[in-house]
Amino acid sequence: MKPIVEYKDYRAYMADFYEERKRTSAFTWREFAKIAGFTSPSYLKLVCDGKSSLSRVTMNRVAVAMGLVGYEIEYFEAMVNFVNAQKDDVKKAYLDKMVSISAANKVRVIDEDAFEYYDSWKNQVVRELAPMMPGAMPGEIAKACTQEVSALEVRKSLAFLEKAGFLKLSQDNVYEQTDKAVTGSKEALPLAIRMMHREMGRLGVESVEQFNADERNVSGVTLGVNREGYEEIVKELDACRKKIISIAAKCGKLDQVYRLNLQFFPLSKKVGTEKGGVV
Repeated sequence: MKPIVEYKDYRAYMADFYEERKRTSAFTWREFAKIAGFTSPSYLKLVCDGKSSLSRVTMNRVAVAMGLVGYEIEYFEAMVNFVNAQKDDVKKAYLDKMVSISAANKVRVIDEDAFEYYDSWKNQVVRELAPMMPGAMPGEIAKACTQEVSALEVRKSLAFLEKAGFLKLSQDNVYEQTDKAVTGSKEALPLAIRMMHREMGRLGVESVEQFNADERNVSGVTLGVNREGYEEIVKELDACRKKIISIAAKCGKLDQVYRLNLQFFPLSKKVGTEKGGVV
């Protein structure tokens, strides 16, 4: 069974624990529940099936029943809170705690690179900008950014991007991009991307005042659609994004980093067709 720090979903960890015990002994859900002190023999199976959740009261009992000790219990409890949290900032706080626990015990969390990459606009911009400026020092890269960033922050970003395999140092201060994609678990990566979209959306709003009209393109349209029309529009946006990526890939000598935000979101709730009510 994988180390606990390779999990982000406590249900997946519990299910793997159960299957491992069942494979080596006559282990049942009833026995699992009994060891954890639950009267319902099916409760933990319902939890693993996503039909129920562990609480702050019950998670420690389950951790002990699975034989977790020391930092493993602390990590399991943080993982339960991470999965159960409804707000992104709370989720991020518990993920940070999981990373901190693993670092203190010299164990690596597999989603750490994905979160650090999306944690700020800096890593994404530096990844694009550094190869355009061969031989440039961090301070020079910092001055080339339209957002305020220090030479120290650029230096840290370069070190992370090289360590994580997103940039390759070919000679002194000369970087090349690698083909490595940013990957993470299905639990953590969407959260990281949502947080990135918020920050990039904020920069997009600020660009209206920060740049002249001939340096940026901000436009939009407000329109009514149904679900069928929405799905067709999303397909067109996906095709447009892929076409833009192909245009950028054909560019010769690169000299600037741009960000494209495609935003298509509801401005009303669904309304009924008969009496005009809200669905």
